[in-house]
Amino acid sequence: MNVQGHPTRTIWPTTDGTAVEIIDQTRLPHEFVTVRLATLDEAAHAIRAMLVRGAPLIGATAAWGLWLALRSDATDAALARAHATLLATRPTAVNLRWALDRMRARLTPLPAGQRATAARHLAAEICDEDVAINRALGAAGLPLFQAIAARKPAGAPVNILTHCNAGWLCSVDYGTATAPIYAAHDAGIAVHVWVDETRPRNQGASLTAWELLNHGVPHTVIVDNAGGHLMQHGRVDLVIVGTDRTTAHGDVCNKIGTYLKALAAHDNGVPFYVAAPSPSIDWTLGDGLREIPIEERSGREVSHVQGRLPDGTVATVDILPAGSVAANPAFDVTPARLVTGLITERGVCAANAAELRKLFPER
Repeated sequence: MNVQGHPTRTIWPTTDGTAVEIIDQTRLPHEFVTVRLATLDEAAHAIRAMLVRGAPLIGATAAWGLWLALRSDATDAALARAHATLLATRPTAVNLRWALDRMRARLTPLPAGQRATAARHLAAEICDEDVAINRALGAAGLPLFQAIAARKPAGAPVNILTHCNAGWLCSVDYGTATAPIYAAHDAGIAVHVWVDETRPRNQGASLTAWELLNHGVPHTVIVDNAGGHLMQHGRVDLVIVGTDRTTAHGDVCNKIGTYLKALAAHDNGVPFYVAAPSPSIDWTLGDGLREIPIEERSGREVSHVQGRLPDGTVATVDILPAGSVAANPAFDVTPARLVTGLITERGVCAANAAELRKLFPER
C-alpha cells in the first residue's frame, strides 16, 4: 500500500541479505521509522513490544525470526529454542503458532546445513502468500459494498465502522478488514470509514487513520464509545473488523472492544462482518470464550498516552491519578451468533462450523 505515494510492505529483507526491516509502528502516526532486525532476540522484541502487531504480520515476523536464528546455529536444539522463544512473545494471535509450526515442519527433515537457506525462502513465501490471501479477501468482500452502494442514492458513501487496525499495517500488505474497503475505493465506490480510536494503544487513531489518509480514503476518527450512537442514527452501513483467532465454530477473538461493537450492531440491525484469512482460523478450537488465551498486557498502556506537542516533539504522558491501578486485557471474544459473516480469501460464509468446512473442506 502507499506511504506518501510509494508502494510499501510492512516487512522486507534487506538488500544485503543479512537482516529484515520493519516499520516501527510504535512511532506512528507522527514519525515514519524503519528498524533493522538482525537477530532472534531483536525479532522477538519487535513482536513482544508491538513494533510489529496484527496477527498476519506477527506470523510473518516470527518466520523471519526463525531464519535469523538459524543462520548462526541450525541444529535441532537451536531450532527448538528459537521456536519456543518466538512462540512465547504473544499468546492470542494464532498466526504466530501457524507460521512457526509451518517453518519447523519444513525445516526439521533437512540437514542442518540447508536449514537457513530453506528458512529464508519459506519466510519470503509466507509473506507473499499473505499478500495474495488479503488481495483475494478484498475481492471476496467487494460485492458487499457493491450491494450496499446500489441501494443508496447516487454518490452517497457506504459508511463502514472499523475497530483497531486491521489494515495493511496488521499484515504484510493490503490488510484484512481494510482489504474490501480498499478494493471498493479503488473500484470507484464512494466509501467513508468511521475509525474507532481503539484504546488503550489507539491503533485506530494512530494506524488505521494514517494508512487511510495515505491511500486517500475518506474517514473520520471517533472515540470508541461513539459507535453505538452512530448505528442508532443510521450512519453505519456495516461493521468490518479483523481477527486474531477465529475458532472452527466461528467465535472471533479480536482487539478488546470488538464484542461491544458486535452487540451494538446486533441491536441496531447493522451487518457485522469479520475479515478472517485462513491462517487466523484455529481449527483445533470450538469454544472461543473458554479456550482462547487472552493476553493481559501492561497497565502502562492504559495509564500513559503518546502524542505530539505544539513544538512538534512527541511525548508520553500519564493520564491517571497517582496510585490508581490499571488493568489491560488486550482482546475479547465475540460469539459466532453475533457475526453476520466471515470474509475469507475463498469467499464469504456464515460464522459456523458447517459453512466454514464448505469453504475449507481439507480442514
